[in-house]
Amino acid sequence: MTSLGIRIALAAVAGLASVSAVVYAATREDETDGTRASRDSWAALAPSPLSRTEVGAARVGDGIYVVGGYISSGGTTGRMVRYDISEDRWREVAPLPIGVNHPGITAHGRRVYLLGGNLGDDRKSNRLYRYDPGGDRWKRLADAPTARAAMAFAAIGDRLYAAGGYTADDPTVQRLEIYDVGRDRWRAGKRMPTGRNHVGAAVFKGGLVVTGGRPGPINGGLTTVERYDPRRDRWSKLPDLRTARSGHATLTVGGRRGGRIVVFGGEELGPGGTTIEQVELFDPREGGWVALPDMVTPRHGVGGAIKGDRVYALEGGPQPGLAYSPALEYLDLP
Repeated sequence: MTSLGIRIALAAVAGLASVSAVVYAATREDETDGTRASRDSWAALAPSPLSRTEVGAARVGDGIYVVGGYISSGGTTGRMVRYDISEDRWREVAPLPIGVNHPGITAHGRRVYLLGGNLGDDRKSNRLYRYDPGGDRWKRLADAPTARAAMAFAAIGDRLYAAGGYTADDPTVQRLEIYDVGRDRWRAGKRMPTGRNHVGAAVFKGGLVVTGGRPGPINGGLTTVERYDPRRDRWSKLPDLRTARSGHATLTVGGRRGGRIVVFGGEELGPGGTTIEQVELFDPREGGWVALPDMVTPRHGVGGAIKGDRVYALEGGPQPGLAYSPALEYLDLP
């Protein structure tokens, strides 16, 4: 990432795209077999038709939806593409009605929900949208109380939870806001202990877990991991990450073992800054975080998704700041 001011200046033009029915054939530069196991290393699948960074990604059924972000052709976009897991194929679907980067995104009830993000200028969005894959359409829902970007956003039961991020005047937001899906209504929850932006989010043992992030407007990364318990309206601390990071992906691991969290990607800013290749897994039976195989293409602003024990890293920036990639790589977890 660059500073917020640089990002705003470079993303002044929003790149909204019209709906396209074009189906992108699965192509790759090597002969990687996307069906083979990859527990010892990451492997490549068909690259995205778009090169972007600071995207949102969520899986519904056999499809992974990647939306928004900075696009390599310039500006902020609302375009969305779907990756079909079983076919290793991409196609473009209905774009978000607005262009945003750094949005919050989650899946619930076989639909995709997108919250907030940067609008491509110095404004933050507080809009909540729902995408219905069956109808290939977006619907605007009740606006959130806080306009913010780079926040944690996840679904637990019939509630959506938004925590942290940054607003126009606060880079270390602590606010937790909770959306009732059935009532289309927001309310406040207990504030997060450590305000931060560019965080990761996952659901672990029925609570919202917020990982890493940036403690200010420009440089620095955190190893902080905190969990919100909705039943008690209370935050608690989990073991720190092994690697400080921001702009990363955090996912809940189900599969045959369940109850684990995987974290990958992110960046280190400042002189000599780099993207982060280290991948780590939290397993409560191990008492902390353990190392997994490093990413082949380390990226920040990367989309993350999981199906079973297979983790997907989609698009994102391969260098700090405004860099772009169409890469799709996966890792099969032990």
